Amino acid sequence: MSTQQEEKRYDPGDTTLKFVNRPDDLDPLPPEDGDQCLRAEMSCGHVVTPESLTGWCRSLLDQGQYKFKCPALKEGTLQKCDAVWPYPEVRRLAVLTAEEMQHFEENIARLAASEYCEFKACPSCNTYVEREQVTNLNVQCTICVADGKEQCQFCWQCLRPWKGPAPRSDRCANDGCVNDILELLKNCKTTSLPQVQGVAACPSIRACPTCGQRVEHDKTGCKNILCPRCQVEFCFVCLKLTPVCLRTSSYFLPCHDGVAPRQTSVPVWRRN
Repeated sequence: MSTQQEEKRYDPGDTTLKFVNRPDDLDPLPPEDGDQCLRAEMSCGHVVTPESLTGWCRSLLDQGQYKFKCPALKEGTLQKCDAVWPYPEVRRLAVLTAEEMQHFEENIARLAASEYCEFKACPSCNTYVEREQVTNLNVQCTICVADGKEQCQFCWQCLRPWKGPAPRSDRCANDGCVNDILELLKNCKTTSLPQVQGVAACPSIRACPTCGQRVEHDKTGCKNILCPRCQVEFCFVCLKLTPVCLRTSSYFLPCHDGVAPRQTSVPVWRRN
């Protein structure tokens, strides 16, 4: 163990925590000989140590997820707990250091903002603006309008002064204005999912069918993937939402409709 791991321990005198004599639900490996690290119970009832909780929640942040869900299985089932742990609970039971708290809180704020708002910098004044109409690439900067600038409209896609008619959802009239994500979806390599029967050639990059977020499969586990942006689970192979796919298939068997072809459009997130 590293020095940091050895020092990260619960205070035995902390009466606000519920200490238990049960295995760590997040770390299946048995403790090292002589390791008397205290284990505490989360609000969902599953058991953690500061190290295992920190490691799991940091891995979620690295995947673009800021909602910390319990990955342990419900007792006697193969169903994940999926209880959401509030950040204050995570901060306390993970015994986060000042540096870790800064890392967590900065990333939580950034990910939460990107979920509910989409901002880009105006190429003229560098002010961040939000697009009101998600199907229109023509954006007007209110700061440039207030300053009386002649060029106050820009393209959300290529971030250059707008050219051509508007509104328009595919591109402006500037040379080279293309949707980079769409080009990636159309031209990405294929990949296989070794643990899923019959999936040997699937596009390696997909756009989430709910919000359009670009995602990749890590080639482990089942064919379903949780979108880090909208938190909706869908099948990476057939692109149906997981509950729909599972009506005619299962996690490790071929999809009823086979592998969905490469996407030719990027879904727009309809947030109500």
